[in-house]
Amino acid sequence: MSTMTTTNLATSGDFLSITRNHEWHLDPFEFTLENGTHVSVKDTGVIEFTPPRYGKKDIVLSSAIHGNETAPIEICDELIQNIIKGKLTLAHRVLFIFGNPASINIAKRFVEENLNRLFCGAHKAGEQNNEKIRAEKLENYVSDFFNKEAGEDRKRIHYDLHTAIRDSKNEKFAVYPFLHGKPWKKEELSFLLSCGVNTVMMMKSAATTFSYFSSSTFGADAFTIELGKVRPFGENDMSRFEKAKQSLIQLISQHEMQYPAFNFDDFELFDVYRTINRTEQNFSFPFSDSAANFTGFAKGALLATDGNTEYFADVDGEAIIFPNAKVALGQRALLTVIPLQNKTDFV
Repeated sequence: MSTMTTTNLATSGDFLSITRNHEWHLDPFEFTLENGTHVSVKDTGVIEFTPPRYGKKDIVLSSAIHGNETAPIEICDELIQNIIKGKLTLAHRVLFIFGNPASINIAKRFVEENLNRLFCGAHKAGEQNNEKIRAEKLENYVSDFFNKEAGEDRKRIHYDLHTAIRDSKNEKFAVYPFLHGKPWKKEELSFLLSCGVNTVMMMKSAATTFSYFSSSTFGADAFTIELGKVRPFGENDMSRFEKAKQSLIQLISQHEMQYPAFNFDDFELFDVYRTINRTEQNFSFPFSDSAANFTGFAKGALLATDGNTEYFADVDGEAIIFPNAKVALGQRALLTVIPLQNKTDFV
């Protein structure tokens, strides 16, 4: 990497622009800030910060896994710039990831294939493309980051930041990856609440998402966090994300965060009831594109038509999440949720 690029980043802190100028690859380089923090650029969109003295948390903050989800990109861009400019001092090791720079540049969800369906080895299947190659690289960067520091006393964290395609009755919500029988953590829900996120969906099966990769492979406390609705750069009301930004700042700059006493009444918690995949070209929903996430349906109401197969609501209030009739064949077109049935599996 040229000295000019290194100097430019060290001076401006503008890693996002460098990332967007190198869509699929950037030669690694590193330098050290005046406060002793080591900066290691691993690749385009992948930058690691190691303060000279760091705490017990190893933190991954990813955004732009879908390139048109701009608010989290803007948040992470600001944090990176403030770290490099010395305005924000880290207490922990942090890895920032802008997942799909090429899709940022075309303001679309992805270029060829949905990156958030390509983790946990899913990138190995079928004909290769740039997103599959990128997914494997991101897995390796996260693996290297978490494996660099060993020890049972270390806390691994991965918050994968998104915004949703459509409106939501619950503007901000999170997806808690399947934990394979391990208990959910009240402290993690308290962090989400500090971000302004009080709605959480509990997954009941394995997935190929980025957050599930970190959770299942490294035991990280990981979430897919939806912070609002997709909007173009410059059109986000960033005041709506202030709680999330301030909580992320506290997470990476303080050794410990303090939360109010945990109370289930502060949250809306849901079980993922089922997944409906698109298997036929003729796939449709009976509701309009304006139907919001968490819209509930009466028992017996039609939810989706997949070729000759019709799916109906099994229970009153079964609610829709992430409906997308245009996904590739074989991929998830819809999740449905119901209120959480069991609140005993928390620690």
